[in-house]
Amino acid sequence: MIEVKNISKTFFRTKEPFKALHDISLDVAQGDIVGIIGFSGAGKSTLIRCINLLERPDEGHVIVNGVELTKLSSSQLARERKKIGMIFQHFNLLSSRTVFENVAFPLELDKRDKTYIRGKVHELLTIVGLEDKADDYPSSLSGGQKQRVAIARALANDPYVLLSDEATSALDPATTQSILQLLQDINRRMHITILLITHEMEVVKAVCNHVAVIDKGRLIAKGTLAEILAKKDHPVIKQFLTSKALTIPGELSAVLRREYVEGLFPVVEIRLDGSVAFEELVSSLSPGGKAVFQLLNADVEYIGQANFGQVLVRLKGTRDENDTVLRALGRQNIHYLIRGYA
Repeated sequence: MIEVKNISKTFFRTKEPFKALHDISLDVAQGDIVGIIGFSGAGKSTLIRCINLLERPDEGHVIVNGVELTKLSSSQLARERKKIGMIFQHFNLLSSRTVFENVAFPLELDKRDKTYIRGKVHELLTIVGLEDKADDYPSSLSGGQKQRVAIARALANDPYVLLSDEATSALDPATTQSILQLLQDINRRMHITILLITHEMEVVKAVCNHVAVIDKGRLIAKGTLAEILAKKDHPVIKQFLTSKALTIPGELSAVLRREYVEGLFPVVEIRLDGSVAFEELVSSLSPGGKAVFQLLNADVEYIGQANFGQVLVRLKGTRDENDTVLRALGRQNIHYLIRGYA
C-alpha cells in the first residue's frame, strides 16, 4: 500500500542545512498496522509528512496504492490526498463548528450533497461512539472524544491509508488504550492500512504488527514486533525497552535478606528476550520434573510466538539442585542475575 524509496529531506535553519531524513526506504503492506518509533527530533513526523507530501522530499519516491505521488501535479495530488486520512496529536478541530460539522467538513469541500453527508457523518459518529455528541462543540468534549471526532473526520472520504502522528501523546493511559482499540477496530472493519508515529513502545506493543525504528533521520531497524523487541542490545532500541526492576513483596524481604546472607535459596532475576518460551524456562527451573523454585514476581509479555520480560524467582532446592538450574539457564543462553539485598 505504501512504498517509500530512498527519500531524503533537508531543512535550512539560520542558513545552515539540517538533514532530517537520510535515504529512507520502507514498505507497508495493505491492511497492516505499522508503527514508526523514535525519540523527539528523530525525523518521524517529517517522514509521515513526506508520505502525503505535506513535505516534499528532496529526492526519492513515494508510492501510495500504486500511484507515485512525487510525480503528480498539484491538482492530481489534491485528489490523491483525499484517500490518505491523517490524525494529529492536538486534534486540529474547528472550534466554531459542531462535532457533526467538523466531520462533515471534508465532504462539504468535496461538494457532496446534504443527504449523503448526513448519512455518512451519522455512520462515522456511530463507529467512533459519538452519535450522541453530534450537536456538541469541541470545547465541551474530553481529549479522547476530540480525538474520536478527528478520527471520524479523517475517515470521511473513505481513505485507504490512515496516518497517525503522535495521536495519543496528549491523552492519559486509559484514554490512549481506548483510542488504540478504536484504531484496531477500524483496521479490521474497514481494512484501512494504518501508519502510526509514536515515541512510546507501549503504543507499538498494543496495536502494531510491524515496526520501524528511526533515529537521527535514519531508519535503523524494521521488522515484526517480535524481531524488533529481540534486538534488545541495539543502543537505541534498548532505551525503548528499559523497564524498572521487579520488586520483591515486602513481607518476604526480611526473610530473603537473611537467607541470602546465609547463602541459602538464591533469588534470581531472569530476562526473557524472545529466544526462549516461558514454558521452557519453567522446565529449566524444574530439573528432573521437580519444581525447585518460588515465583516472586514477573512482568512477561507474549508477542507473536515469543516471550519478553522479566521473572524473579527464589531457588528452593538443595545446593546441587540450584546449581543444576543455573547451569541449565546458562546452556540456553538465558540471561540471569543473582540479586543481593542492601
